Amino acid sequence: MNRLYDKLISYREEDYYPFHMPGHKRNTKLCQMSNPYSIDITEIEGFDNLHQAEGILIQLSQRLSLLYGSEKSYPLINGSTVGILAGISSGADRGSKVLIARNCHKSVYHAVVLKELRPVYIYPNYLKEESIYGGISVQDVEDALIRDPDISLVVLTSPTFDGFVSDIRAIAKVVHRHGALFLVDEAHGAHFGFHRGFPESAVTKGADIVIQSMHKTLPAFTQSAVLHSNRTDLNDKIERNLSIYESSSPSYLLLAGMDRCISMLEDSGKELFDLYYARLNEFYSSMNKLEHLRLIKSETKGSFGIYDMDPSKIIISVRDTQLSGHVLHTLLREKYHLIMEMEAPDYVLGMTSICDTQEGFLRLSKALLEIDNVQKAAGNKGCRPSVGTIRPEQVMLPGEAAETDTEQVPLERSAGRISAVFVSMYPPGSPLLVPGERIDDEMIQMIQWLQREGYTITGLNKETKDRIDVIAKTLH
Repeated sequence: MNRLYDKLISYREEDYYPFHMPGHKRNTKLCQMSNPYSIDITEIEGFDNLHQAEGILIQLSQRLSLLYGSEKSYPLINGSTVGILAGISSGADRGSKVLIARNCHKSVYHAVVLKELRPVYIYPNYLKEESIYGGISVQDVEDALIRDPDISLVVLTSPTFDGFVSDIRAIAKVVHRHGALFLVDEAHGAHFGFHRGFPESAVTKGADIVIQSMHKTLPAFTQSAVLHSNRTDLNDKIERNLSIYESSSPSYLLLAGMDRCISMLEDSGKELFDLYYARLNEFYSSMNKLEHLRLIKSETKGSFGIYDMDPSKIIISVRDTQLSGHVLHTLLREKYHLIMEMEAPDYVLGMTSICDTQEGFLRLSKALLEIDNVQKAAGNKGCRPSVGTIRPEQVMLPGEAAETDTEQVPLERSAGRISAVFVSMYPPGSPLLVPGERIDDEMIQMIQWLQREGYTITGLNKETKDRIDVIAKTLH
């Protein structure tokens, strides 16, 4: 019988290196803690209550607020997901209209369903040459707010999973000028603001609510996150909604891990980030020798809605090779024991943090140079659909679709039907299809092509993976 614990221990003993989250990178030299069983408790006298914090957990919140410069910060132990659910629920009245970046994480759409919101979608710019989404332009936000003046909340993802940052300060001014609230999903930016080589955080750039996943890019346990509020008038709602969505038995292990992470940043943050940034620069310099593989770097700034770019995300483009992202991802894992965070059709993404070692960067550099050395110029990769051109028609509200009778049909015969499920390439978890959207031939071809190429698609029938739940009634 396969046992998870035994498998984890066995995996730990091998030489696999993590270019993926969590940000502690299993670096036990830098991140140390007592045996978890010895400090795993519940809400006993002297240790406060996360949902009615009055003592030591208030101090944890205050340290987070001071560290990031927010009006108030809430430590979260159900990941950024619970922060997004609580933040949107606090910033938008039931049934109200909200402007949402279409590349948002699926938890944003879950909040839309739960609050029966009326979403208006705004699409990020698409870098066709790189087959990757960029940022959201200020003008596109303004145009959307002019078209729909009753929008009450704007929700954007910045940075994107790939590290592209929108002009949050300028967007915040536009949003507030039109009388709306501004929530930024900064799940991948918990490390922002600690070094001049990385972007500034949305917390200090005018956003009303910011959610960050500490575990993604900092040394904290998985599910460790924080919600920052810069609107004291929303705090009662935020606290009420957190008590609804978050576990009533919060993990003190996760909270202790956050405490250790904060202490590390308070005590040694400058030194750790200086060393980290120097290692990143050394790695990027070594990649100048690549002839076929290519890193997507800061030259994209200033176009495609990209205001800034996070250098911690290593994006390895295969556009000029005969490889696919899936093949490179597999090769790095199986031959070099380097586990990357994400594969896409035209690139592979690695995540780094202050816990990465010099050895790790050197291993990746050596592997990429070796792979590059045996590449030839890109051949004909065949005709394939482009995700950047797909914009499904919204026929029903997501909340309405979630409450409507469904049936399951073969994906190949689903054109014209209305999706009843979220269909996503995972990671990053941004939906290709949202409940209530019409399925067309282009979408079907995209999903089938991704499946054939070996990418993970969620939302289809779990056994056959070729059937999809759709709204049972026919809509015109």
